[in-house]
Amino acid sequence: MGRVIKQSIANMLTTYLGFGIGAINTLFIYTRFLSKDYNGLISFLLSTSNLIWPLMAFGMHNTLVKFYSSYSNKNEQDKFVSMLFLFPILVSIILGTIGYLGYEFILSYFDSGKVSDQKLISSYGGLIYVIAFSMTYFEIFFSWTKVQLKSVFGNFMKEVFQRIGASILLVFVYLKWIDIPSFIYGLVGLYCIRVIILGIYALNLQSFQFKFEFPTNYLTVFKYSSLILIAGSVAVILIDLDKIMIKKYLPIGEVMVYSLGVYIASVIAVPSRAMHQITYPLTAKLLNEKNKIDLYKLYKSSSLNLLIISGFVFILILCNVKELYHLIPDEYSLYIGVILLIAIAKLYDNALGNTNAILYNSDYYRTVLIMGVFLALLAYILNLIFIPIYGINGAAIATFIAIFFYNTLKILFVKLKFKIQPFTSKTLIVTLVIFLFILLFYFWDFDLEYSILNIALKSILIGFLYGVVIYYSKLSSEINAIVKKLPILKKIL
Repeated sequence: MGRVIKQSIANMLTTYLGFGIGAINTLFIYTRFLSKDYNGLISFLLSTSNLIWPLMAFGMHNTLVKFYSSYSNKNEQDKFVSMLFLFPILVSIILGTIGYLGYEFILSYFDSGKVSDQKLISSYGGLIYVIAFSMTYFEIFFSWTKVQLKSVFGNFMKEVFQRIGASILLVFVYLKWIDIPSFIYGLVGLYCIRVIILGIYALNLQSFQFKFEFPTNYLTVFKYSSLILIAGSVAVILIDLDKIMIKKYLPIGEVMVYSLGVYIASVIAVPSRAMHQITYPLTAKLLNEKNKIDLYKLYKSSSLNLLIISGFVFILILCNVKELYHLIPDEYSLYIGVILLIAIAKLYDNALGNTNAILYNSDYYRTVLIMGVFLALLAYILNLIFIPIYGINGAAIATFIAIFFYNTLKILFVKLKFKIQPFTSKTLIVTLVIFLFILLFYFWDFDLEYSILNIALKSILIGFLYGVVIYYSKLSSEINAIVKKLPILKKIL
């Protein structure tokens, strides 16, 4: 097994570990150890930072990965790396100046009318800049480790370190060793410590000589960075814009209520992250070779397999959501509509298979970026319309419509330009199976005293029956082949 494959497996394991720790923090610890308003404040600070850091980075973290290996001249390579590390500082200074001068205007724009909320934001708003700046250079250092083919430690720092640190700080709050303001500053401090640790690690892997000169191809580099900036910003807007817009119209505590629903629904996206590590480079290879036959096969199989796997997660979420909310304090209201809409949007994302890989590795990626800009504007307008009318559910409606429209547009674009589409008759069958399982199990429970036991038993039953249906219906040859290789199932099957 090669080094790249080993690192891919290690990265996948750390991603799942980090997601598990994050789920425990978000669903159970934050909701019990911090008040609703402070939870909403933290969610708002992090969501806003996530919107800002791609602007600060200016796409340089992705640019580093794309262009680093193209330099054969060490002097030019040092100029290139120096530019990548220096330019975000200049952008950060500009954004910081704009933020400082327009701070009162920005604060008033997101004024929901609740005085205590504005005091919270005013007291901690400056931390958004610190978090965003730390995120920017963390991603750049992380990219530096990637080009050195040493990404495991960086992935651990990204997915696990921050969440474990937050868990420890929350325990300190519970033990009354620190107060809540200290916790917030400690959380921000974790972001700073994280980037320092990864920076030391990255530069120890491979140092460079700093130069105050641009490389000869700097125009090409800036052009690519600008396009990646747009792509990255659009992706982040889809994830975090709704949370920020909620703060404009509703009390800050509602941001956390919405975030809980979104986090639960986002579990559906986890399988695609693992599969895309394989499909992205393979798609690029097939496109470069102009191998349309194998590209079409990959397109259909990635769509079908992701729909089957994520469909199972979709069923588990919807059929267990009522029991799950029994484990959360009563002040966090149940918004099944939010979970349902976001979950369907995530399921649709998975059903696209490697559509994004096809578009971003083709000659049409500029067109897709333009579509993304319109999507971001659409999402903003829809949030302005629906949140004042429907509250938290309105944010979910806006996000669902924007994602549904964007995904449909991408499928139609691939169909138009490549004459291929991901769906087959098996797609319809899997969709019907998913719908049938939800009808059968959503309204039925074990009615035991403990919610965790109810969730566990119901999930095992659903998993067994779903696996039997998928296997014996022979919907996916790839999944069946993997199942047959499992030692436990060899004798049974």
